[in-house]
Amino acid sequence: MNANFSLTEFWSQGDYISHLVALILIAMSVLTWTVLILKIIAHARQKIFSQRIELFWHSPSLKEGMKTLGTTANNAFFLLAQDGIDSVHHLNRSSEHPHHSGPDHGDEKQLHDQLDLSDWVTRALRNSAESSLARLQSGLTFLASIGSTAPFIGLFGTVWGIYHALARIGASGQTSLDQVAGPIGEALIMTALGLAVAIPAVLAYNALVRTNKKIASALNRFAYDLHAYLVTGARVEAKQMRTTKP
Repeated sequence: MNANFSLTEFWSQGDYISHLVALILIAMSVLTWTVLILKIIAHARQKIFSQRIELFWHSPSLKEGMKTLGTTANNAFFLLAQDGIDSVHHLNRSSEHPHHSGPDHGDEKQLHDQLDLSDWVTRALRNSAESSLARLQSGLTFLASIGSTAPFIGLFGTVWGIYHALARIGASGQTSLDQVAGPIGEALIMTALGLAVAIPAVLAYNALVRTNKKIASALNRFAYDLHAYLVTGARVEAKQMRTTKP
């Protein structure tokens, strides 16, 4: 291969703008793969945690069920169940120890006193699920931004490189094919680099969004069953869910 087509030659002939564009694209690529790897690990953990749900329902007690789910800090299903249980305990404590009238508050009730058990648990479970999903979705904005902007950044680098390549060719006065092909081909590397960054980012974004939807669906089903159990003391059976009419 001619030395004029080497990446080293391209880098040595580029100016600070060409170098900056190349470094930005390389940083985008590193960020894409870092986010993708971290999210794959996080989603794999949540999938393992979701497989413990049936074991949770077959546990002899709620305390044993919580142990079955595990106590990992990033376990969305454990956090969901814990938040639901905490909401019930909080409401029970409020009922057992009502606020007495005083010089500052009088006989006014606080906001949580207006909620019944069902509404209170629903609120706690919804907030917990939304918080867990927000953590899972963190980083996806970077992937979407990289996937949409990387091709244009690469195209900018190509246009800038072609401009300087033509300027050098015009200054040298040599317009033969071997003198033109090298600099122009080197400038087009920027477009290829932009696409090489954007395509994995777009594919990773779509795959992670699809996986997040599956986790969200599992969380919502678990939250529905938890709500029924914490309010009525029994889990909603799948057969009952199919036969219940709105």
